[in-house]
Amino acid sequence: MTQQGVRRTAEQVLALAPDSASRAAGSRLGAAGPWSGTGRSGEGAVWGLCEGSGSDPYRTVVDVADASGPAYRCSCPSRSVPCEHAIGLLLLWASGDAGVPRGRAPEWAEGWVAGRRARPERQPAADAPGAPPGPADPEAARRRAERRAERVTAGAAELEQRLTDLLRGGLASAEQSGPGLWEETAARMVDAQAQGLAARVREVGALPGSGPDWPVRLLEECALLHLLGRGWLRRERLPEGLAATVRSRVGLPMPADGPPVRDDWLVLAQYDTADSRLTTRRIWLYGTESDRTALLLSYGAAGRAPELALPVGLALDAELSAYPGAGRARAALGDRFAPAAPTAVRPAGTTTARALARYGDALRDDPWLESVPVTLDRVIPVPDGDGWQLADAGEDTALPLTPAARARPGLWRLVALSGGAPVRVFGECGHRGFTPLAAWPEGPGEVVPLC
Repeated sequence: MTQQGVRRTAEQVLALAPDSASRAAGSRLGAAGPWSGTGRSGEGAVWGLCEGSGSDPYRTVVDVADASGPAYRCSCPSRSVPCEHAIGLLLLWASGDAGVPRGRAPEWAEGWVAGRRARPERQPAADAPGAPPGPADPEAARRRAERRAERVTAGAAELEQRLTDLLRGGLASAEQSGPGLWEETAARMVDAQAQGLAARVREVGALPGSGPDWPVRLLEECALLHLLGRGWLRRERLPEGLAATVRSRVGLPMPADGPPVRDDWLVLAQYDTADSRLTTRRIWLYGTESDRTALLLSYGAAGRAPELALPVGLALDAELSAYPGAGRARAALGDRFAPAAPTAVRPAGTTTARALARYGDALRDDPWLESVPVTLDRVIPVPDGDGWQLADAGEDTALPLTPAARARPGLWRLVALSGGAPVRVFGECGHRGFTPLAAWPEGPGEVVPLC
């Protein structure tokens, strides 16, 4: 357990973030590059100046000596608590003393810390995670939500203008201008509290010049960005499920509000993806009684593994609560009632044609969906020119494997397991093909992880 005033690990810092977008943005700020004037005091204060999209840096200070948990103050416009700058500052401190040396606090940091500590019989800070909630103020919450919505709307309108300028100037101009303009646009989206838009803008900025077909991919991603922006601007006209998906994709925090579902959840697959800012772990579960497939996400700082890890092939007696949005595949792990145990249950399989139809149906509810979880029954891995595909046994239909799947060692485990015979395969089916994540032999046998 973390003691008050004691430096947290990177995993503990990321656990303070109110949502995944704040975790991602905070992780990107967990290096010395954007920071200046950082320091810490022996009394439990950490401070620093972080570059933003404006001319003045954001002033960030964290009081880590409060028994009820850290308290935060930042001059940025974000209403997330803690904001990405506070998370980044604590990550910088967690990485070692070099980035946050001991020193005397500047007046703006010292004054805030001294003021909050001088309040007599101070209640636990409202901005401290874990503090008991005070009396609800629905009117204040409504005003905060309206102000944030206004900022996101302004950011979406600005993004629309950026996309319009790009198409008027031609896609070739994106390669000539480089990623700097996209990074500036992403920073403006962060300031507008639309971290989801910011993440997609950064992905778009990395496409120009990235391969022979980059103009096609750039046009596709710009179209999806445009659709997301228009979806936000007209969210009041959308069905509730799609409106919730738009809010989530834009980056608004969405609590897991679905009713808890207790089941024996079979752990199908677990794998990590990483970039320079964040390590994301995806864990796929299958409810042996409810016949539902759910996704757990956990995060770690760049280069660090997330804390949550579950044993692939075992079943976990636990409760899951779904997040809002179309499809509701993502869930939060609740209470666990027993240790993970073996099970003979396998998810029901389908054909490659029905898997594609399932992805098409899901796109109607979430046009930004990269893939859907699917279990294919009685398929055989066969070579297809320079690639591979999964062909239905006894049929003329098949699904190509994604380029990423062809490069993984799991492909050869799948081929060895099959040996030319049908197998059952769980994976992700999307517009680039199928990515196998786990497989079972046709007869008795345990799951074989492929990732």
